[in-house]
Amino acid sequence: MAGQKKLYIKTYGCQMNVYDSERMTEVMARAGYVGTETPEDADMILLNTCHIREKAAEKVYSELGRFRPLKEARPDLKVGVAGCVAQAEGEEIMRRAGLVDLVVGPQSYHRLPEMEALVREGKKALDTDFPAIDKFDALSERPKAKRGPTAFLTVQEGCDKFCAFCVVPYTRGAEASRPAARILAEARDLVERGVREVTLLGQNVNAYHGAGEDGSDWSLARLIGALAEIDGLVRIRYTTSHPNDMQDDLIAAHGACDKLMPYLHLPVQSGSDRILKRMNRGHDAESYIRLIERIRAARPDILMSGDFIVGFPEETEEDFQATLDLIETVGYGYAYSFKYSPRPGTPAAERDQLDEDVKSERLQRLQALLTRQQRAAQDAMIGREVGVLIEKPGRLPGQMVGKSDHLHAVHVTDPDLRPGDLVQVEIVESGSNSLAGRVIAPAT
Repeated sequence: MAGQKKLYIKTYGCQMNVYDSERMTEVMARAGYVGTETPEDADMILLNTCHIREKAAEKVYSELGRFRPLKEARPDLKVGVAGCVAQAEGEEIMRRAGLVDLVVGPQSYHRLPEMEALVREGKKALDTDFPAIDKFDALSERPKAKRGPTAFLTVQEGCDKFCAFCVVPYTRGAEASRPAARILAEARDLVERGVREVTLLGQNVNAYHGAGEDGSDWSLARLIGALAEIDGLVRIRYTTSHPNDMQDDLIAAHGACDKLMPYLHLPVQSGSDRILKRMNRGHDAESYIRLIERIRAARPDILMSGDFIVGFPEETEEDFQATLDLIETVGYGYAYSFKYSPRPGTPAAERDQLDEDVKSERLQRLQALLTRQQRAAQDAMIGREVGVLIEKPGRLPGQMVGKSDHLHAVHVTDPDLRPGDLVQVEIVESGSNSLAGRVIAPAT
């Protein structure tokens, strides 16, 4: 369409950033922008950043450097930084990176059209406030475009746990839950546009306590129950959770709600009680293991996923072995593991740090164990019947790819299938990163 401007967003980090980038694209449509997949075509480039990974800020500056020739060739090209690095280091980004026109934190991106208007006037725009207005109020209207079969849906933001290694309370703010009615309305809208599975997002999603339609605070379990009543919504997932907020009704929901998938990401970070205390996690290894037992009693086929940090300040070999022991006890189908790296402003950053060689060696051992467990969990699916929600064509003719109930990637050969079909599949083969199956029940 003549006169439309193009917006390129590069997204880093978690699923919530993916959701935020989608909403930024939608809000910038009000300012006449359409999305593009290539920065060379763009009239505005936005980096939606994550502060979790090592040297996150330096990677942002490196990426900005790649865009400098584009900016020099087209001075009217607008360049912005959004997300958690923007929130933490907004003024420094403005000072250090001259090509940046605007910086916006994750709580303020609904103001992007106003900021873009300032930039068009030749001004710089910086907004890293935690505004009183709920940004979702300002983003209530969504375009009615057709969607794929899966979607993220933010229900909660921020965290009050203040783990010693984590910047989230400083970049995303205190815990805040969206009202249930707005979440349900957004979910119904997504279903009308083709979505069949939603993943509920939050930095600490199981701490959800949004205002319910009856005036009381709803738990995540109650919200899931209401979502399960939406016709056409066939699958519900949620991430990321904290062990201390895994309440009885949510555990029960895993056994009672057929639409709640048998997959749970429940980070523990360490198996050492001493390190867990130093991390300010608020639980010990034994209570975490007992919690897993209760969850599996409610849903025996549930696949567990976790996060692990190795090389946390003052971690000894004995502490690290306790983590390996916990992993052996629990048995994970998926896991994410990282070397500890200091985050400025967090308590752990001020403590004595381990040598990088020690961290790397421990990470290698931990990942070897996790890889064995993940492979065993995947191989154990052979011969089982699972639901698979078809998402897209595969690489081979007639091949379609989707996710199983347990979040495994599954490919089947059936030229009649379409994205959005939910089929019953028998798993016949386990590959390196996916499963192969044959359809045994027609699509719904």
